[in-house]
Amino acid sequence: MSDFPSNASMVVRQTRYQVKFFSRVPVALFFTLALPLIMLFLFNALFGDHDVVTDQGSWPVRQFYTGGLAAYTAVSATYSNLANMVPIRRDEGVLKRWRSTPLPTWGYIAGFVWSAIVIALAGVVVMLTVGVVLYDLSIDWMKMPAAFVTFLVGVGSFAALGMAVAAMIKTASSASAVANATILPLAFISDVFVVTDDAPSFLTTIGNLFPLKPFVNAFQDCFNPLVDGWAFDWQALVFIAAWGALGSVVAVKKFRWEPSGAEPRGRRARRAATT
Repeated sequence: MSDFPSNASMVVRQTRYQVKFFSRVPVALFFTLALPLIMLFLFNALFGDHDVVTDQGSWPVRQFYTGGLAAYTAVSATYSNLANMVPIRRDEGVLKRWRSTPLPTWGYIAGFVWSAIVIALAGVVVMLTVGVVLYDLSIDWMKMPAAFVTFLVGVGSFAALGMAVAAMIKTASSASAVANATILPLAFISDVFVVTDDAPSFLTTIGNLFPLKPFVNAFQDCFNPLVDGWAFDWQALVFIAAWGALGSVVAVKKFRWEPSGAEPRGRRARRAATT
């Protein structure tokens, strides 16, 4: 038994394996990491000379986009990534084979989740680095603890929600459609692509009901020079964590290790899920 890996080393190995697997899927790499960066360049080329007007004052739109798209990258790497990849691995029969190994099943799930968080961290670091170098993003070190805590709460909650969606999706072919249909419309009313201060009240209400907008706004505040103090938004963090807790409950209750039986496996399943 002394040769059996410790819990920590097992999770590290599973995380490394999942990150390596992710890096070998070009479609996942593009939509998770490259596309938000392309959006940052494109939006700043089109609207970078304007200012965002808020109750506190105005600040450059190029900084607004950097913070918002960094948060969206973290959501894409956790929620969208897990909601897509877990059903694919299930329908390929990979999850079923993993379950039959001596390692505890929770270790594989931990590897999925932690790999998504690692990918999210890498994407956010790249996005913020581009913002600092090219778009004069303001870094106030007093606010960095708030940025780190907000990031952890956000990616943890969206990872749980991604696992919940993956648990409820029956086939891998529908995973991409469900993930995109549930996150992209919200992004347009959650201060990611456009400022929603003048949006119709019903869109504002919808945006406030879901965790994306609170996460984006709380993360943006950590880089907004108009926000004073430590920039902790505890109300938003509690709200985001509550959604994560709900996602965890659904994921635990509904998670399936075996494919439905009606879905093609292997390369055909993966190809169907990415079209």
